[in-house]
Amino acid sequence: MRIFDPHIHMTSRTTDDYQAMYDAGVRALVEPSFWLGQPRTSPASFFDYFDALLGWEPFRASQYGIAHHCTLALNPKEANDPRCTPVLDALPRYLVKDSVVAVGEIGYDSMTPAEDHALAAQLQLAADHGLPALVHTPHRDKLAGLHRTIDVIRESNLPSEFVLLDHLNETTVKAATDSGCWAGFSIYPDTKMDEDRMVTLLQNHGTEKILVNSAADWGKSDPLKTRKVADAMLKAGFTEDDVDQVLWRNPVAFYGQSGRLQLDVLTPDPLHEGNSILRGGE
Repeated sequence: MRIFDPHIHMTSRTTDDYQAMYDAGVRALVEPSFWLGQPRTSPASFFDYFDALLGWEPFRASQYGIAHHCTLALNPKEANDPRCTPVLDALPRYLVKDSVVAVGEIGYDSMTPAEDHALAAQLQLAADHGLPALVHTPHRDKLAGLHRTIDVIRESNLPSEFVLLDHLNETTVKAATDSGCWAGFSIYPDTKMDEDRMVTLLQNHGTEKILVNSAADWGKSDPLKTRKVADAMLKAGFTEDDVDQVLWRNPVAFYGQSGRLQLDVLTPDPLHEGNSILRGGE
């Protein structure tokens, strides 16, 4: 079984997680830039973070046979902080990097005018760079936020097939799929979706243009949720081809629109800027 986790925050995870993910079948992932839990106070903190997603994390992933890609953006929550908004002006120099396969996470948190501006501006950046966009639907007022998001997408220059609407659930799946966008579902302990709900949704809506991710981060989360969905699908009567479509071919097709996916993991370098993952060892 091969698995592509299209949304996971490995900066928050350990090397043990990389090993467990590889053992479970994960061979590729996309790490979106996101809010770190504590507010950043200047654009410089974003730039150091972006550099880590472009350098250190691909290095760590390669040590465990996993292809690492990222998406970069000013996230919705911090789009409201004027100390952070200059990131929008600096993004173009990052969006040309080879391992950047989308603009994201963008979208809404509290649905403010500042978030309106950041979403529209970054959809335009995606269109300008020929990149897909990973869109975060809000945790509160999700359906209203989704409708507002779709309106902004329709007003943008980015085609709907270049947009992945993420963190969806049963109440938002129809509006999302009717929009022509791709549909993403986060399988997360206690919040968002779980394996059984995801299987039922797939039974009702099919497997086309649907992506499943773990969204694992610094909160209570599980980087093996993609594999648990695959096992639940098989138990429910889905075929191995169905599982491969949802857990591999769909994310490859979506992010492949960037023209930048590199799914073969080359022989990993022993060091990254003089450092190994062995904390001072060889």
